[in-house]
Amino acid sequence: LQLCAAVLQMSGSQPQVGRGAPCLRCRGLCTGFEPHSWRKICKSCKCSQEEHGPSSELDDDRKIGRLLSGSRHASLTARLKGGDGARVYKRNRMIVTNPNISGKDPTFDTITYEWAPPGLTQKLAMQYMELVPKELQPVAGTEGAWQRRRRLARQLPLHDQDPAQCRGLTEGEQQLMHDFVTRYKAEALGVGEVALPGQGGGRKEEEKAQEKAQEKAQEKSIDPSTAPESPNGALESTAGHYRCESCQQPVPGDCPVVYAERAGYSRQWHPGCFVCCRCTEPLVDLIYFWKSGAAWCGRHYCESLRPRCAGCDEIIFSEDYQQVEGLAWHHKHFACLECETLLTGKPFTLANTSLLCSTCSQSRA
Repeated sequence: LQLCAAVLQMSGSQPQVGRGAPCLRCRGLCTGFEPHSWRKICKSCKCSQEEHGPSSELDDDRKIGRLLSGSRHASLTARLKGGDGARVYKRNRMIVTNPNISGKDPTFDTITYEWAPPGLTQKLAMQYMELVPKELQPVAGTEGAWQRRRRLARQLPLHDQDPAQCRGLTEGEQQLMHDFVTRYKAEALGVGEVALPGQGGGRKEEEKAQEKAQEKAQEKSIDPSTAPESPNGALESTAGHYRCESCQQPVPGDCPVVYAERAGYSRQWHPGCFVCCRCTEPLVDLIYFWKSGAAWCGRHYCESLRPRCAGCDEIIFSEDYQQVEGLAWHHKHFACLECETLLTGKPFTLANTSLLCSTCSQSRA
């Protein structure tokens, strides 16, 4: 087993998605990806860009690097020599090599995980992966790896963190977005930590709790061994007293759990239970946003604070926008999905989140 930082291998083996890339959802019905001028979809089939294949690994690592830079997790990023100065995500990859002895000549079966939690021993890293549903394990070349990349695109859209990726922001809106991003990096953004129960945060809270208990014991002239347990159960000897914050089931003392620093180390989650409270999807690479006592993915955290345009998928920083049935649109994007006719003051139908004018709606029927 070998843990290594993917930032050391930044060739970007997968090509960037561009014009002509086939749609993985339409299965041959789409003529190839043709970017819309302002929607984040293909003009041909109306599917999203990620449905036409993932972006390059380098682009993904640059995106997460940008997100984590300027936050308390900037240590998970690095500046590449000879690069443009932007920080890149130091994504841990895990390579497992198993000998397969058959006959006289042994062969080796090598499995590569495209991501693994950083800072773990080899044994603990493998234990963590075994607790993740097999279909979600990010083994290179499998559905699990594809799902990780898809979640990354869905949960952490670049246009939620970079004003340059948004179309038509006024100068004032650009400043509002800059402040919005700065604030969520300082107040909400976090990266989950994997450790054994009671060992989250490098046992920082345990040590503080023990020190406080000893101080109280000395003040009251009692034996420190009778002091109250620490908030995260660190003074408990029975591992079964630790429970998953989500499912409330006990967690064995020898199985890794996920900690969220912003939640405090008194809480822990089974690896499969660390999900967004809104969409219940596993949080990609354990990146979370903490709000109202729960973990959110980036997409739904941002939407909980400001409306998102159902047309262009960008966060709306203007106070003047269109609303219909709980959805929001920039006024300039309140348009028919098919013919692009602006629908303000005109009859329309709403199918899921798609607007259609009367003519296009009838032709679809």
